[in-house]
Amino acid sequence: MLRLERLRADHAPALLAFERENREYFARTISDRGDAYFEEFASLHRARLAEQDAGVCHFHLVVDDRGELAGRVNLVDVAEGNAELGYRIGERAAGRGMATAAVKEVCRLAATAYGLSTLTAYTALHNVASMTVLDRNGFTAVADATVGGHPGLRYRRRLVAEPGRR
Repeated sequence: MLRLERLRADHAPALLAFERENREYFARTISDRGDAYFEEFASLHRARLAEQDAGVCHFHLVVDDRGELAGRVNLVDVAEGNAELGYRIGERAAGRGMATAAVKEVCRLAATAYGLSTLTAYTALHNVASMTVLDRNGFTAVADATVGGHPGLRYRRRLVAEPGRR
């Protein structure tokens, strides 16, 4: 069981701790954020909140059944009913279906709360877990791509709001 929490200012300490704790783990499959991300975290967090307030991004924390931060799932570059999906689940929560469930929930929110019609996602070919999450959530590989300097795929999913759900 998980819940998504829309990013808030008071999430900053827990989010920074999560990113630091999982930095090496994430770097095994996705590009490292670099030292500047951690050094400038406070201003970057404020900038993300401003982007969210402007409606160009929707950032969410994935919180597990114990109330602990397990990951993030984000919709960025929102424009004309489309957005790019990004997600990362921490090492302690990996392999338990958290990414699949978080992506499912953000797809529902994208269609209902945010009025989006299409999501795009990218993953490197070596990130089999991420490809599995996308496949399980109805995304289709539509093109080759380069992800963090590695061969990858671009995925797409059309969204349909369920009648009566908002």
